[in-house]
This record gives sequence, structure tokens and C-alpha cells, in this order.
Amino acid sequence: MVAPEELGEAEVEAWRALRAASGAPLNPFMEPEFTRAVGRVRPAARVAVVTEAQGTSRNGSADAGAVPGAPGAGAGPAAGAGLAAGAGLAAAGFFPYEAGPLGRGRAIGLGVSDSQGSVLRPGLRLDVRDLMRACSLSAWEFDNLEDGQTGFLPYAAEGFESPVIDMGDGYEAYEAGLRLSAPKFYRTTTAKERRLGRQAGEVRFVFDERDPAALDALMEWKSAQYRRTGRRDRFAKDWIRDLVRLLANTRTPGCSGVLSVLYVADRPVAAHFGLRSATVLSCWFPSYDTEFAKYSPGLVLHLRMAEAAAAEGICMLDLGRGAAEYKDSLKTGGLKVYEGSAMRPGPLAVLHRASREPGRRIHSFVRNRPVLASLAQRTLNQVGRVRAR
Repeated sequence: MVAPEELGEAEVEAWRALRAASGAPLNPFMEPEFTRAVGRVRPAARVAVVTEAQGTSRNGSADAGAVPGAPGAGAGPAAGAGLAAGAGLAAAGFFPYEAGPLGRGRAIGLGVSDSQGSVLRPGLRLDVRDLMRACSLSAWEFDNLEDGQTGFLPYAAEGFESPVIDMGDGYEAYEAGLRLSAPKFYRTTTAKERRLGRQAGEVRFVFDERDPAALDALMEWKSAQYRRTGRRDRFAKDWIRDLVRLLANTRTPGCSGVLSVLYVADRPVAAHFGLRSATVLSCWFPSYDTEFAKYSPGLVLHLRMAEAAAAEGICMLDLGRGAAEYKDSLKTGGLKVYEGSAMRPGPLAVLHRASREPGRRIHSFVRNRPVLASLAQRTLNQVGRVRAR
């Protein structure tokens, strides 16, 4: 078990290679750069490095079912750059997590990470409870577990759709489909963009903006939006603001921060900050200047962003878990993500379940009943109006 900054370059490269071989969409939240960035702002961040003897069976047989520290399993913890190679071992898996009090673990960056889980060699089977025991975890909480994480899926309490825009055939094909699937949405949004240009000034879009002032403006808009809608202001937390700034300056093939900005007469009116790999753009923090709300600049931004992403070779925009009318209009399909907690039997796991499960069940009960969900949203909006006074 190591802190993320203790991973050597050989292990980072092995992580990238294992992820590329997984067959899953190359979500940047699952790359080592995201875990390393979280490690710089969250001291409790850790990574379990699973190793196996070089030449170990690759067919998923019992000798490949290694766990960190398991005696006789052909695997053990690797700490630092040269350990795996020096001991005749090869990195076979990585499990990023945050360690909390009383063994309460959580997914790395829980609350802001949109894809979670372990990164394992194809065919490698790990016993989740043995893995958690090696990490001294009584529980591991997740809210966006990636589909295909077979070891953790039995612990999922609920599944959700994460809407996506499939850009595999290019933007023109997507736009043609949007005209058919959501004609009113498309006509209204493009008409508002033209009206914005006529009434407010020249409309300009930058896909990968590097101006820190634009990022600051986005975070201010987003904070105001959270407060206005009665939701928890994520940017009130220093670690989240610091994490976004770190990732804004991260440039690697698997995980790069991308700030996209819609300008009118050189004034930013909408922006989005997300993470991209070579083929996936994970949409993360979109917002806009409410002074221009009648033009729906956030929707205009998303169409421009999809067009620019396709030109960059990006095949998928992951809009992220959470219901929103604009997502329903923009999406072409969805991925499955899961919420829950993996637990090891014992009193600490019972304590974790008692503290977390009632709240989760209440949220699920309300979310799955449209009348109650609508009432809850109206209540949040009222709270937001009181905050804004």
C-alpha cells in the first residue's frame, strides 16, 4: 500500500497498459493521473499495488488470483519504482482508495469522481474481502462504480444510467440524429445561438482554454448555481478547488484537463471543465453567466463542445450520472454505474452500515418516486432562494 506520489514511473506505465487492455471506455477518472492529483489534496489517498511473479498464468487460473500480502499467492505489495522489477514481479493490478477512521474506506475522490473501481490484468481474480483486509478496510464506499467491476458489483445497492453522447461516426452524424430525436431542442438551441450573436456580440468558442481567469469565473458560476438550487456547494471545499486547478494543468494522453469556454464579444458567458483521454471526454463542471440565461448559453456550449471533441478524435462524451432535461435531449445512450459499499464482516462494517444505509435508502426512496422527487426539488429551490437573499 503506497501513497499515490510513491508510485514509480514503471508502475504508472503498467497501470496505463492494464487500463488500455481492459476493454472498458478509457474514462480519465480511472487513470493514474487522477489518483495522483487526488493524492496531492487528500492525504489519506492510497493505492494497493498487486504484483505477481513474472510468467504467472494468464488464463485466470487459481495461481493468478493473487492479493496483496496473501502468503503463497505469488503476489504482494509493491512500494516504489523498482520493487516489482527487482523482485522478479510484475504489476498486475491497482486499487486506489481513501482510508478513513475505523477502517472506513471510500473511492478515490468520492463525491467528484465519475468512474471508480480497480484496474486489473484481464483474467485476474481478486477476492474483494481479502483485498480490503490487506488495505485494513472494513468498508469501501462507492457512488460511481464502473460497470464490469465484477468483484465489487455484488455489493452494489443501486444502479444508475450515466448518459453519453456517442460520437463514433463523427459530429455530423450525431447532429443529424439529434435533429430526428430532439428536433424542438435542436431548433430552439441553434436559434438562441444566432439570437445571442445578433443581440450581444460575436459568439466565439474555445475548446481548450488555458486562461486561469476563465476557470475562476466557471467556479464562481458553479458555486452560485449550487447555492441557488439549494445544493451542497462543492467549490466551498478547498480540496475540490485545488484538485480542479491541478487537473487544469495536467496534460497526459490518458488524463488531461479541458476548459471549454463560450465567449460573446470576448466575454465568457458559459464554460465547462472536464477530463479527457484520447477517446472519452468526461463532462464534469458546466455552468454559465445567469445574465445570459435567456439564450441558454450552456446548451449552446454543449453542442459546440461535442463538435470540437469529435474533431479531436473523441468518440464519447460522458455526461455523468444525474437526471437533467438537457442530458435527456443530448444523449444517444448510457453507461451503467453503481452505488453501494463493499464490507468485511465485523463490528466496524456494522457501524458503517448503520451510519450510511438509512440515508441512502431515504434518498433512493424519494428519487424513485416522481411526485416526491418533484417536491424535494421544489424544497431545494426554496432553500436556494433563501440563501440568495
